[in-house]
Amino acid sequence: MFGYLAIAVLIGIGALALLIARQPERFSVERSISVAAPPGEVFAQVNDLHNWEQWSPWAKRDPDMRKVYEGPPAGVGAVYRWNGNKEVGEGSNTIIESRPGELIRMQLEFLRPFQASNEVLFRFAPEGAGTRVNWHMSGRNNFISKAVHLVMDMDKLCGGDFELGLAQLKAISEAPST
Repeated sequence: MFGYLAIAVLIGIGALALLIARQPERFSVERSISVAAPPGEVFAQVNDLHNWEQWSPWAKRDPDMRKVYEGPPAGVGAVYRWNGNKEVGEGSNTIIESRPGELIRMQLEFLRPFQASNEVLFRFAPEGAGTRVNWHMSGRNNFISKAVHLVMDMDKLCGGDFELGLAQLKAISEAPST
């Protein structure tokens, strides 16, 4: 009897490992919003990592989060490092490409609560008198992240945060200058 149970457990583990291995190699999350401001103004909010404090969905989740800025204040080479509570974790965000009013590409590195290396891309396109802002993140799924994705969808996990961040970016970009 014990032998049959052991074989059944091994078959179950093998089937689960096969199911995990067959999960997608990559993930992506993408949201967009229309902003009643010129592309250059919205671009400036994202290109200067110091501005993220005002609109990032994660900035307010840990008021005691340690933040370090390195490199130039904005554009290629600007780096933002953070270390916070379990909601925001620890990592860095580096601007690796910046085309004024058009796009910003970033390398996002998570150290905690899990290790991951993702690419983030913001696109800014004229839309009527305003701007269509597109926020996209993609990355690779290793075996463990494939297993996690069996029960947690990355789009559902991050999509709401992207929507909140874009809504806050919109509000700041559309606010009258003082």
